[in-house]
Amino acid sequence: MLAEALEHLVRGIVDSPEDVKVSAKNNRRGETLEVRVHQDDLGRVIGRQGRTARALRTVVAALADGEPVRVDVVDTDRRR
Repeated sequence: MLAEALEHLVRGIVDSPEDVKVSAKNNRRGETLEVRVHQDDLGRVIGRQGRTARALRTVVAALADGEPVRVDVVDTDRRR
């Protein structure tokens, strides 16, 4: 449910909503939601000084009802 809610919020922010992908991964620290967007929309999702990303994390944390959730905005242009 959290991944769908986050995806809906991010689709409303970006210019290319068809490129938004949110994947959920569970680990020992809780759930991690990875957000992938078109390279041109990365700045919109992060926002000035990270304000938009911080706001998205706040909303997801409120929806998680106390469960540990991490939201990562993944830069798809960088290679590991």
